Amino acid sequence: MTDSPPDRLSSDPKSPFYNEAILERGIGIRFKGIERTNVSQYCISEGWVEMPVGKTLDRRGNPLTMRFKGEVIAYFRDEPAAP
Repeated sequence: MTDSPPDRLSSDPKSPFYNEAILERGIGIRFKGIERTNVSQYCISEGWVEMPVGKTLDRRGNPLTMRFKGEVIAYFRDEPAAP
């Protein structure tokens, strides 16, 4: 694992961009200069994040999300574990 987070990551296990090892390590997201804790998916190169909209759910019980564009900075919250 590298010291920089991936370009794209999702917290949904059904997504192809889901990575459990990286999520367990802890990812911090700064979007438009504000620390966000409710990001469900992000892409640094395209400059967007997906966040849930209130408490609304879709017909399958998943939270409804909206994609917001802007500057995305991702970082690891802790140091990597020694091998």
